[in-house]
Amino acid sequence: DIFTLILRAEKTLEKSINKTPIFTASYLGSNRYIKMENLQRTGSFKYRGAYNKISNLTDEEKAKGVIASSAGNHAQGVAKSASALNIKSIICIPSVAPIAKVESTRRYGAHVVLVDGVYDDAFKKAVELAEDRDLTFIHPFDDKYVIAGQGTIGIEILDQLPNVERIIVPIGGGGLISGIAIAVKNLKPNVEIIGVEAEGAACFFESKKKGKLTEISSASTIADGIAVKRPGDLTYGIISELV
Repeated sequence: DIFTLILRAEKTLEKSINKTPIFTASYLGSNRYIKMENLQRTGSFKYRGAYNKISNLTDEEKAKGVIASSAGNHAQGVAKSASALNIKSIICIPSVAPIAKVESTRRYGAHVVLVDGVYDDAFKKAVELAEDRDLTFIHPFDDKYVIAGQGTIGIEILDQLPNVERIIVPIGGGGLISGIAIAVKNLKPNVEIIGVEAEGAACFFESKKKGKLTEISSASTIADGIAVKRPGDLTYGIISELV
């Protein structure tokens, strides 16, 4: 039950994350708000899921060291979380990722492997290395502990904005919206949750249209963090409404 894991994640993350503020966004219209996860540690919500996942590894998994693939934000989250828990980390990052994210990942203590292409190419390389070197793979979105970590955002939104009616969430692999949706729908079912994909990387939109998990031929968007070609097996089953 992922909702139970979200409640547990809240306790796990209590002392390790920033409870980020919600700011009004009046330039978007009245009663519009933004959850400022850019003020999270490592500059992204990804730290929540990475820290929660790594905290829940067995001692044997931790001893092996961890590996992840990421366009940059999950990379930094895994690198910082692993360093905080004294675990070695390797991150495969696609060559399209901004250099600032690559350098930050190194600064947080990870060994970085740059891979030609987009996220999905980095993912394949990371899976390969995980098998070759017997490392523990930390998936950026298709993992119940990662989803649970991101779900703590949903609980915070309900605490900070009790009258919220609708939550709009960007979608890459779907971990963020899955966690928020599970948390919010369990606590306040009448809140509407809508996912938003970039037109050039609409793997969920295409999959929902076809009624089955579909890998799109290319993922092209200025928002490098959501350039994903294929939805997650777990996240695909959770998301229903998107544009």
